[in-house]
Amino acid sequence: MTAFVIAHWYLFVALVIVGGLLAAGSALDGSSSGQKVTSQEAVQILNHKAAVIVDVREPQEFTSGHIARAINIPLGQMAARSQELKKYKEKPVILCCASGARSARAAAMLRKEGFTDVRNLVGGMSAWRSANLPTVS
Repeated sequence: MTAFVIAHWYLFVALVIVGGLLAAGSALDGSSSGQKVTSQEAVQILNHKAAVIVDVREPQEFTSGHIARAINIPLGQMAARSQELKKYKEKPVILCCASGARSARAAAMLRKEGFTDVRNLVGGMSAWRSANLPTVS
């Protein structure tokens, strides 16, 4: 075995590099900022639990169409306005944006503030609309 490792050291170096890249990629994709939920899972959570959906898009994006009963708190205002959500600290909070990137950052902020059940809508409003789920203006 040792002779194999010595003879093919470059394969082991490549394995370590690939493993490191995979670990770094999963840290960057938002998975560390809470659970991810699909549009269908979000519907089930909203229907069966006392959950809230928070849309972190800008107001003009929000008014062009959003999920019913969603609260609009733009990402840039999340730190200042997170107290508005304190009554949901122990309940599911589903965050959404256009694609899921901004909401992943918002999820990380809320987790740092002690929210226990923060979820990010995978694909954001794009995925919601693709699933033909209703929106309101």
